[in-house]
Amino acid sequence: MAIPRVPLNNGTSIPQIGLGTSPLDDAEVERAVIEAVAVGYRHVDTAAKYGNEVGVGRGIAGSGVAREEIFVTTKLDGGYQGDDRAIAGLDASLERLGLDYVDLLLIHWPLPARDEFVSTWKTYERLLAAGKARAIGVSNFKPAHLDKLIAETETVPAVNQIQINPNVTRHEQRQYDAEHGIVTESWSPLGAGGDLLASPVLARIGERYDKTPGQVVIRWHLDNDLVVIPKSKTPQRLAENLDVFDFSLDADDLAAIATLDKGPDAGVDSDVSGH
Repeated sequence: MAIPRVPLNNGTSIPQIGLGTSPLDDAEVERAVIEAVAVGYRHVDTAAKYGNEVGVGRGIAGSGVAREEIFVTTKLDGGYQGDDRAIAGLDASLERLGLDYVDLLLIHWPLPARDEFVSTWKTYERLLAAGKARAIGVSNFKPAHLDKLIAETETVPAVNQIQINPNVTRHEQRQYDAEHGIVTESWSPLGAGGDLLASPVLARIGERYDKTPGQVVIRWHLDNDLVVIPKSKTPQRLAENLDVFDFSLDADDLAAIATLDKGPDAGVDSDVSGH
């Protein structure tokens, strides 16, 4: 099974479903990556902040699949903002991962009070030019942050990774991203704490297609043209999360799921999310 790839604005592409790895430790994530690749994943998302890049790298090396077939994302957090700190930051991430490059490098948070994300982005542009990242993007950026970034630099982010699920839909943010050629990627795509997946709405829709509520939610992300990175370390769940390409949600399904939206103030603040 080939997972669809979404074109990025620099000519590369990203698999539409990936493996989220927070908060797995090195040992857990190594096993999860090997299992995930075995059932068809070709996209792994990590971050310096997660403390599991070593395990991700070991999992990739132990997967039996060529490096160039696996799309790897990492993120650098606030300690790597400003003064070209991202150069040493990415070098350290690459050493932990055991890789020569990442496919996508993200600024983890904008941290606007520090006002260093623009200078950091200019460093990212140099890392892109040097081939240490094949694409660069951001995480948890709002339109105001992106406006500033786009106005003061040469490169529009390829990806904006933000919290999205049927409870936290962020329509305006997604529209902004689309209008600027930025792919929106969903973190916490299945919600937190299990409340979303306990919804009777999702259970009813799942019964129609013989799918779990989690599979319905992942299909919702795909049908909304989002890249989605559900996390799991369980082989059965890893396989279930990919078993979503034999159905699509219809207009009635999407309308029913829309009733789960908790409004524009739902979700965590991007500057203190900890994601």
